[in-house]
Amino acid sequence: MPSPIRRRHRPCSLSLAIACASVLTPATASSQSLSSLPGDFFASADYRHVGPVGNRVSAVVGEPGNGNVYYVGAASGGVFKSEDAGHSWRPVFDGQAAQSIGALAVAPSDPNVVWAGTGEAFIRSNVSIGNGVYRSTDGGESWTHMGLDETGRVGRIAIHPDNPDIVFVAATGHLYGPQEERGLFRTEDGGTTWERVLFSGVNSGAVDVVMNPANPRIMFAATWQMQMWTWGRESGGPESGLWMSRDAGDTWTRLEGNGLPRGTMGKIGLGVSADNPDRVFALIETNSNRNFEPLDDHEGTLWRSDDGGARWTMVNADHALAQRPLYYSRMAVAPDDADEVHFMSTVYTKSLDGGVTFSSIFGGDNHDMWIDPLLPDRMIIGNDGGVRISTNRGRNWYQPLLPIAQMYHVYTDTKVPYNLYGNRQDGASRGGPSNSLSGGSIPISAFKSVGGCESGFAIPDTVTNDVVWSGCYEGILDRHQPSTGITRTVSVWPDNPEGWSAGDVQYRFQWTFPIAISPYDGETVYAGSQHVHRTTNGGQSWDVISPDLTRNDLSKQQKTGGLTTEDVSPTYASVLFAIAESSVEPGLIWTGSNDGLVQVTRDGGTTWTDVTPNIPDLPEWGTVSNVEPSRFAGGTAYITVDFHQLGNTDPYVYRTSDYGASWTSISGDVPRSVFSYAHVIREDPTRAGLLYLGTENSVFASYNDGESWISLQGDLPHAPAHWLTVQPHFNDLVIATYGRGFWILDDITAIQQLTDEVLASSVHLFEPRPAYRFLPRESPNSQPGDPAAGENPDYGASINFYLAEAEGGGTITIETEAGDPVRTLRAGGLQAGLNRVQWNLRYDASQTPRLRTPALEHSHRDVGPSGWRSAPDGGAIRPLAVPGRYRVTLNIAGEEQTTWLEGLQDPASDGSATDMMAQLDLHLELREMSDSTAALIDRIEWARKGLMDLEERVRGEARYSDVVEAGEALGQLLMELEMRLFDLRLTGESARQDTIRWPRQLYAKLASLTGYSSGTDDAPTNQANEIQEVYSQWLEESLDMWDELSADELARFNRMLVERGLPPIVSEP
Repeated sequence: MPSPIRRRHRPCSLSLAIACASVLTPATASSQSLSSLPGDFFASADYRHVGPVGNRVSAVVGEPGNGNVYYVGAASGGVFKSEDAGHSWRPVFDGQAAQSIGALAVAPSDPNVVWAGTGEAFIRSNVSIGNGVYRSTDGGESWTHMGLDETGRVGRIAIHPDNPDIVFVAATGHLYGPQEERGLFRTEDGGTTWERVLFSGVNSGAVDVVMNPANPRIMFAATWQMQMWTWGRESGGPESGLWMSRDAGDTWTRLEGNGLPRGTMGKIGLGVSADNPDRVFALIETNSNRNFEPLDDHEGTLWRSDDGGARWTMVNADHALAQRPLYYSRMAVAPDDADEVHFMSTVYTKSLDGGVTFSSIFGGDNHDMWIDPLLPDRMIIGNDGGVRISTNRGRNWYQPLLPIAQMYHVYTDTKVPYNLYGNRQDGASRGGPSNSLSGGSIPISAFKSVGGCESGFAIPDTVTNDVVWSGCYEGILDRHQPSTGITRTVSVWPDNPEGWSAGDVQYRFQWTFPIAISPYDGETVYAGSQHVHRTTNGGQSWDVISPDLTRNDLSKQQKTGGLTTEDVSPTYASVLFAIAESSVEPGLIWTGSNDGLVQVTRDGGTTWTDVTPNIPDLPEWGTVSNVEPSRFAGGTAYITVDFHQLGNTDPYVYRTSDYGASWTSISGDVPRSVFSYAHVIREDPTRAGLLYLGTENSVFASYNDGESWISLQGDLPHAPAHWLTVQPHFNDLVIATYGRGFWILDDITAIQQLTDEVLASSVHLFEPRPAYRFLPRESPNSQPGDPAAGENPDYGASINFYLAEAEGGGTITIETEAGDPVRTLRAGGLQAGLNRVQWNLRYDASQTPRLRTPALEHSHRDVGPSGWRSAPDGGAIRPLAVPGRYRVTLNIAGEEQTTWLEGLQDPASDGSATDMMAQLDLHLELREMSDSTAALIDRIEWARKGLMDLEERVRGEARYSDVVEAGEALGQLLMELEMRLFDLRLTGESARQDTIRWPRQLYAKLASLTGYSSGTDDAPTNQANEIQEVYSQWLEESLDMWDELSADELARFNRMLVERGLPPIVSEP
């Protein structure tokens, strides 16, 4: 039956709307206990990326000869692919356990074959690790792990030019100590089996390999002796070397003498050109550190052979070609000009005379470069700022931005909606919104610097929400004011330590030195060197409130780097790495150091206790990366200790309930892998015993205080989960990934409220979090389709429920506190486990008419196979619910459960409850009027369709000529009436501006007036109410005309039809 025609003040009917979006849905939900949840219970956890724009790219490659296809490997954010010359990008590696990319290669003979080597070989502090190599045979759409699991890092991959199954992998090793699983590996069967063809010792791995473009049997490789510790690095040794093979890698000869460096070598980068395959380049790290070994004079930087590796000449000694060899040492030689050499370093430099001289092109800490061997003017560079692409041999560069930010930490303020803050490696600190309120995306411009720099913490004062304490290297500490954008540096000890060893400075501030704000006083702030420093006056002065809380081992506070002295503050040891004050016991402060000590004070710093000896089975010299005081019990705290820089990737996670007098390991069933070392543990603010854990590639949850863990990874990329927090007002789980930026798991109330009793029930409706009635904001300029843009949350209220078994569907009804109907949602395809339905805070929509006749004067726009077409103008009216309490009723297979939902006003709105109700009343009136208008259009359309069908039936029969004539007259009357409601000449579809040709009528005007009076919490303007009265009179006149026409002309025509033995015209199906 058609919808009834309603006049003003008549009751409106409800419509059903499908609005199901299941979330956190497991494959099975047979478990009836939290302690035995299946491992995939949260497999469908739906995270969203919010920003900011990212940074470090460590590997680049393109498809030879195809200017549209590029692949980019992020330092710890997976692989991205572009198929439109770099204008748009998509991640293609997110499903893999490893996200640190060291090398990429495309098979020259088959561009569908792509190899990814995991684990970055450009070494600095805070670099991630890999688990071998992956191969794709479909251009990156899917990947298969091909082994070399323990090799740690891959410096380069070389593929035979004619046989895609022959591949060489330069495996550097994890670099945390001696290791067998490293060297140069070869496969001749596409990765099914591997053979190590070059091995220079357990202290070194292969870092580069190139093939002679004219004869792939001739190869050059470089091995690198290198080790990293928490307290430093050492590059160089007898196992570093330059090697050559003349038999496709079967045997190798170490190249020595003949012009090569006489002293110890470190990292080596190689280059060769098809233009002159006998010319070979080698960037060689040689000694510049007299404290490492005796030094008379630096031997040089760039060597060249012009006779296929027999003799070598040092052609350039400038450090600029490899400023920090551990972090750079990569070159590319133009395939069509052996004199054109590009050097990746702090500054990208280019030589046009075979390396003798060079010019600087741009900075950016450059790492990798690929030049198309078939189109040499086309090139791509990966650096710490992302990607740069040139198609005119470097005259101009395009810089796309990717969502690969390496965020150290994340904190949130208490604004509504809240903001996120964190410091981003190789970029400015960033603060930005969790919800831009301006459409479907969060533009990259929404994130701004909040002081500090690329390292450390950025922590907002959640009392004022207008101060951010932001750290930086060199012990720099800024106090930033977001409202003004002004930043003041208030460093504890503003003495620049660059170039000085940790043992030579008064205060040792690490690269990511800890900052903490007291939960009792937003003006009390702590910062950590080897001491705890405290300010109570905005950083104007600082007090030392602790002794040295580290081991203070001077042997681990020396300059490091080996042949080349390297970074300073990133390798400072015997420093504090974590500070946290209890929120339930004033004066209770915990610290953790990067040399493995945990200390606590219960009197605000007057006395301190080293509780490290009480921690069972804890090796020495770990990094206490996080201390989490309990929000529920003063004596309870949790710690994570990271040993990966000592070659131990097991998770070390502990809990104490007696102020550190005893500790319990709680990492028992965290899956072990090279990625299992833990960075952060966080306690849920609403439920004691509910914990969250972030490791190098995963997020976990525990319901039993750490006794067992379950994956909470969902669709979160496997980038390092460096930090996480629960935003208390929105109950969102917020993740800082070191490689893919900030991610949010919206509304974890179902996770927080899940119990054994819930799991034992057949249906359970969770108590929803409050829902804000946010008003839309004007949006800033943004790049359409920006791959680095963030995603806004779904608007409205999330309604979460548990089902023991999958169900075909159910309904959710929303009513006002007074019992008035608001919305009915139909949820379909429900799964066993946790499900979510999103209510957009709208009332049920008005009816929309179905046009059953072709467009007037445009017969090409017919009704199609369905027998009807949508109205091309106007639309459904969906009034927005006002703030208040709403009853939510879930009905699944006849079982009902009810809860209450609180709707909250946008804090930025100054509209009164009276104003908002006046707006709602108007919109409900307009919805009712729209329903009546749509119903009238439907009736007229049915009548007109009946006339068309009748004409078709009697066409050509003279005896019905009077019927046809009378029908045409009736049809003209019907069209004239319908044209008052909707212009029948509108065709719709892509011709959306036909409304400029022909005036809008009542049905469209009702929707327009609804829009004009929306968007704020203000009462409708006087003129809006006046127009509504005009439209009401318009509708009343139209209804009167219909009543008269149907009772007169239509009834008279139907009597004629009956008398002639023809069926009457009806105005409903």
